[in-house]
Amino acid sequence: MNMSLRTFALKSIARYLCALPLTVSLAHAQPQPIEEFFEIFTAEWVRANPNLAISTGYFSGEEQRLLEQQLTPLGPEQRQAQLEQARRGLEQLDQYDLSSLPDALRISAEVMQWQLQMIVEGEAFEDYDFPLQQMSGANVNLINQLTVVHPLRSLADMESYLTRLQLVDERMNEALLQSRQLAERGIIPPSFILSATIEQLSRFISGPAEDNPLTTTLISKTADLADVTDAQRSDFAARAAIVVEQEVYPAWQAAVDTLQNQQARATSDAGLWRFPNGADIYAYQLRRYTTTDYTADQIHEIGLREVARIEETMDGLLRQLGLNDGSIQERVATLRERLAYSNDDEGRAQIMQDIDIMVADALERSAGGLFDRMPKAEVIAQPYPRFRWDNAAASYTAPPLDGSRPGIFQMPLRPSRLTNFALRSLVYHETVPGHHFQIALVGEDPNLPKFMQTRAFGGSAASSEGWALYAEQLANEYGWYDGDIEGLLGQLDSALFRARRLVVDTGLHAKGWTREQAIDFGIEASEIERYVVMPGQATSYMVGQLRITELREKARAALGDKFEIAQFHNVVLSLGVVPLPVLERAVDAYIASTL
Repeated sequence: MNMSLRTFALKSIARYLCALPLTVSLAHAQPQPIEEFFEIFTAEWVRANPNLAISTGYFSGEEQRLLEQQLTPLGPEQRQAQLEQARRGLEQLDQYDLSSLPDALRISAEVMQWQLQMIVEGEAFEDYDFPLQQMSGANVNLINQLTVVHPLRSLADMESYLTRLQLVDERMNEALLQSRQLAERGIIPPSFILSATIEQLSRFISGPAEDNPLTTTLISKTADLADVTDAQRSDFAARAAIVVEQEVYPAWQAAVDTLQNQQARATSDAGLWRFPNGADIYAYQLRRYTTTDYTADQIHEIGLREVARIEETMDGLLRQLGLNDGSIQERVATLRERLAYSNDDEGRAQIMQDIDIMVADALERSAGGLFDRMPKAEVIAQPYPRFRWDNAAASYTAPPLDGSRPGIFQMPLRPSRLTNFALRSLVYHETVPGHHFQIALVGEDPNLPKFMQTRAFGGSAASSEGWALYAEQLANEYGWYDGDIEGLLGQLDSALFRARRLVVDTGLHAKGWTREQAIDFGIEASEIERYVVMPGQATSYMVGQLRITELREKARAALGDKFEIAQFHNVVLSLGVVPLPVLERAVDAYIASTL
């Protein structure tokens, strides 16, 4: 990294750290109005995490510009500072009588309290979040920060991009050091995770630096900027290519070497059960992701029940299509093949074009009485960079607070995803009326504290993923698949997939299942590998969806003719991304106020 830029970045960080003593003194002062506490504490939290500041567009002017030249450190000092900050936040919250607050403020305080408590409790288990892995390791997130999240609206933004790019090798080296230290203590990813990550790392550095996504992003994302000339774009791309070649590629090669060295000691054991405290780690992850006290056994049984129920429904529909023989999985595979796109540039362009059509259609359908509040921000679909196709799951990235970037739905274009089967359901999940409706709408709601608008302290997967899965179900319930048996089967297969996840995730981490057992249960290898490195996350979808549906039916039964589906959706969406117990109390209050 250029030394003048390094000095600049360090001075910038030091400037913001100067505010931390004020945080300590606040804990001993008389409590200010809780709205002020929310604002001050969240701003300090975001200042200490430049990536979060950039992804949310949290600040403005010079403060935001300086943060947009940084990459959040990945070393132990950063994690320890965050834990200390979370503890201070909890201490400050303890000074307030939450029961005396107005409902909206009480809910916000309860959400912050739960999120900070999860961060503090997670300290005991943070060593089991592998720093290098194929789904959400530094090797993925660092690239995503620049190619997806970083704003490129001007020449100044392009300069900031290059400044951040020159920090990538430092951040990767921090992750490498952590990986090596964990390996010395016997905390190593399973052998198949190491293989998948090594392959992904190697693919990322296999081509010329000028063709790498970290370089080409500077061309593709600035093509429409009128005040940037072609010559300037080319100059910035050439400068980026030098950094990629001389700094990024060596760091990625060091990561390959590090993980290859760990392979000799790795085993194929997949689950957390392999660690002495595995049961405690997994119990924490289930609580964190589902926001319930469900045990692994309870979630496993819910999954088995839902699998049986959904398969019975699918069997009848498959028979209507003449698919009578074989298991549900085998017959669905036949249908996937029937509806496949060609595995070439033409097929990949066609699936992205069809996704755009589906988003537009979903927007029109959603306005037909199901929703009366919709986000202003646009949502767009784009494929992942090629190096991520084999491992990535479809995902949604929220727009920043200033609306300068749309919500982004990213799609992996590996052969198994090149099918129209269940594509509509996936689009509804990630965009409209799923993640985009919930997360973008929250970001546009000035009545919510900024920490809730931006999910600054983390979200609640049961609420966000539960809503997205509920959105898939809603399309079925309100006739979006009328006359489209294949589409309806796709929605049911998506629900079946989430039910199987409950069984597989708990099987892997609590019951000693192997990777092969999990695949045999009906889920592709890349998904199994996702559950291995993100334990518990896969359980949040159906646990959340079942609870949202249960609360809706509770409201419908209690209110009778007074029940309005759009109003129920307003209640859920206006809360933001909250733990399920908070959602349940809000629905109960809605029922009481409507009777």
